[in-house]
Amino acid sequence: MDPNLHHWKNQEQSFLRRLRIWLDLLDPLSLIASDAEIQKAHTLLGSGEKVNEKDVTLSLSSVHADSGANLPLIYRPPALLPMSLPLVAGSLIPHIRIKHAAFWQFMLQSYFAGFNYANRNSSSEKNKKTTHSTKHLLIAGTVVTATCAGVLPQFLMSQTSIITATVHPFVRFVLPIPLSAALAYFNVSFVRSDETETGIEVFDSNGNPVGLSEAAGEKAVRETALSRAALFGTTSAVPFVLSSLLKRTRFALRNSPLVGPLSGALVLFLTIPVSFSLFPQLGTIRREDVEDELQAAAYDGQLYYHRGL
Repeated sequence: MDPNLHHWKNQEQSFLRRLRIWLDLLDPLSLIASDAEIQKAHTLLGSGEKVNEKDVTLSLSSVHADSGANLPLIYRPPALLPMSLPLVAGSLIPHIRIKHAAFWQFMLQSYFAGFNYANRNSSSEKNKKTTHSTKHLLIAGTVVTATCAGVLPQFLMSQTSIITATVHPFVRFVLPIPLSAALAYFNVSFVRSDETETGIEVFDSNGNPVGLSEAAGEKAVRETALSRAALFGTTSAVPFVLSSLLKRTRFALRNSPLVGPLSGALVLFLTIPVSFSLFPQLGTIRREDVEDELQAAAYDGQLYYHRGL
């Protein structure tokens, strides 16, 4: 088991404990560390020696828990907020032209497809040749499909012969909320579909790998997709609520196009650590839920797996 996963295993598995850890891990200052510093911190974490909190944070936030390689800079957890803020704000602006809405949706879905792929569970890929062209096609198809679905509200609003004045507020303000959550779930599920098809590595209570489990892969992807749906659903819902509450205030009347993006950016800042903390990074699956050939290894009643992010 990778040192990062060992560290997660030794932590309390309560939500508040995970939230506290993620608040430290999302510090953007860790992005300025060099690759050599990151690998040194990761090596120290696995050495059994006493490690300071700075090295622990640097390893957990910058190194992939399956491969042990440094994550691409823009796809590290601390980079998520600064990278996604302008994309989320741009997607929340009520665009008049469909092509403008499509541009921001494409950029948003592309970034999160890359983030989901970079932070996936890659344990099943260690001993087989990866088909990069197939994966690239899958990611591209996910981005294109999500982009087309993401501009649905703008498309419907442009069809004045279909959308009446009564339905217009629903399409503009309400529909984007479940749509954003659904697209976030879709993005994770499709980009990481390999994990549900080939399985991911599971470990016993001593950290020894015991095989690949499709059931664990399905659970890991489902949990991550739910956490991302919660993030984007909340980020879309709060601006709608605030716009409704503040619509008659002087600020809202003067800056109505900015209320949604500004409140969405604030909510994103607050909910990223919460969404990351909803499920443990080192998840557990009960013995009766894994494949028959793996159940004997779960002598304490459960097996462990890396959820990804």
